Amino acid sequence: MKIQLFCLFALLHAVGLSQGKSFRFDFGSKKAAEGFIAVTPQTIFSSKTGYGFSHQSTPVAVMRAGNALEGTYITSDKPIYFSVLLPEGNYDIKVLLGDKKGVSSTIIRAECRRLMTGQTITAKGQILAKEFSIHLRDSMIRNPEGKVVSRVRLKPRESAYLHWDNLLTLEFNDSLPKICALEITPNHTTPTIFLAGNSTVVDQDKEPWAAWGQMFPAMVVPGKAIIANYAESGEAMRSFASARRLEKIWSMAKPGDYLFIEFAHNDQKPGGSHLDPFTTYMSTLKTWIAEARSRGITPVLVTSMHRRNFDAAGKIVNTLLDYPDAMRKTAADENVLLVDLNAMSKELYEAWGPDKSLKAFVHFPANTFPGQDKKLEDNTHFSTYGAYELAKCVAAALASSSLRSLILPGFQAYDPSHPLSFEKFYLPMGALVNAIKPDGN
Repeated sequence: MKIQLFCLFALLHAVGLSQGKSFRFDFGSKKAAEGFIAVTPQTIFSSKTGYGFSHQSTPVAVMRAGNALEGTYITSDKPIYFSVLLPEGNYDIKVLLGDKKGVSSTIIRAECRRLMTGQTITAKGQILAKEFSIHLRDSMIRNPEGKVVSRVRLKPRESAYLHWDNLLTLEFNDSLPKICALEITPNHTTPTIFLAGNSTVVDQDKEPWAAWGQMFPAMVVPGKAIIANYAESGEAMRSFASARRLEKIWSMAKPGDYLFIEFAHNDQKPGGSHLDPFTTYMSTLKTWIAEARSRGITPVLVTSMHRRNFDAAGKIVNTLLDYPDAMRKTAADENVLLVDLNAMSKELYEAWGPDKSLKAFVHFPANTFPGQDKKLEDNTHFSTYGAYELAKCVAAALASSSLRSLILPGFQAYDPSHPLSFEKFYLPMGALVNAIKPDGN
């Protein structure tokens, strides 16, 4: 849903949102708790209110005894999507989950399937507050005075992406989601981690595709850092910059933020975006590093993970050639923190082996998804399971660095040679599905 810029601030005024004030919703009852906005199953998103259920959600309301805030909730046997019109920036989110007379189980994702929380189970009668922070952006590029000076050159497929639409969209999923209330508060102080990369990093917008960048937010300590994923499928460093994605990051970033850089898959291909590993690729990395530092932003380099390509002995074949080594040398030359995801992915893939690794990539028989008449065989892009395990590699590498405090304790000791089995992984699919392969390979 695209909203013209001149309408944006009028709509924000209509819902009473201003910078520095919380936006609070009470789900279930027509009579909201004091200071909250009532949300019933009939509260469908509209441009008039600027908030409501979206994407054909079919919630139902349940009334319990008790106060207005905790005594009612909404639930559904299908994913629930709730959207709020907000200006770009960082926000703290607080969600009340649970049931005064029953149990609940909820997983929260945001925007293009960005994982914000793991499975949250509440015991019978328990009401639990879940908190996390989120980054929102639009495609406009503004100068320090807030004037629009340019815009990101989006690809046609990005027109439907939820992370460019001026809305915060939350997805409440799992077997028994029960949402009592939602609070949204602007956050101007917490450091932001900006991710620059390609399809192996991006917030993939549709099932069954996924990438590590969209799993990573659930592994970061709330209040320590906020993940801003600017990666896009098919991008190389040159095309990322020429589309003004890097310019957009510079316009949003502040001193104390971080820039994570992971490119190689598309930079190695012939064409206008090609970079040679030990010359133009390294010099471009160094240019980005210098620019980040000049702005008070800390650069972090992430070597690209391998493709799923095994030899006869079950060992990974390096299809990325000299690019990982060129990034390692750049990190050493520039004294930049390196996350060696390339090395960790080799351990991970070989631990799976040729057969079990199929579950980590997008391999599905024909007719698994609507409109999919051919089997999917993608050895570059990941399923949610594979993306989650790679995100754990990134988290574990950071936990061994000066950024250890940013990573939740449960992800600090991950060993890629002993991955979680597919059978123990749990993340229900959302309602948004597309069997079309992302750009890049």
